[in-house]
Amino acid sequence: MKTFPAVLAGLCLLASIGFAQQAKKAGVFGAEEVKGLTPATFFFDGQSAQVQVRNTVGFRTPGGKTVLVGLMDVSGYATDVQQKFQGLFITETKLDIGGSKLVPGEYGFGFTKDGKFYILDVAANDVLSTSVSNDDNVAHPVPLKIVEDGGAYKLYSGRKWVALKPE
Repeated sequence: MKTFPAVLAGLCLLASIGFAQQAKKAGVFGAEEVKGLTPATFFFDGQSAQVQVRNTVGFRTPGGKTVLVGLMDVSGYATDVQQKFQGLFITETKLDIGGSKLVPGEYGFGFTKDGKFYILDVAANDVLSTSVSNDDNVAHPVPLKIVEDGGAYKLYSGRKWVALKPE
């Protein structure tokens, strides 16, 4: 009879591990998961700004690593910074972005009017840039969305997009 509590505790532990693994399934995040992961503010280039939870997207890799991208209120930043910086870009995994490698970290990002996508370090220095693609078939463009695409993800800003491929 003394082994019954130990067996029951072991079964509960296995069930909780299984539940935790199910809760962290790979793929694009839903609104509730984004809400739980998004920081209220983000520090960039000597300032902290509000993160727009409604305009934050992300995904989890099969290995359980998170990528989170969100728009921010950048009105307080210098004009030259605003031209390349729209929000936060946090990755827990290495990414291939348009043929350039990005290591895990916290960055700023932006889509520019001249068709480029930038990743910047927290001091607003360029880390990488790549050309964007346009998708004229997007019926209702939104400020930011992410779509799974055969092991990679397309990060959209309106009709402009860039591929993010976890490594």
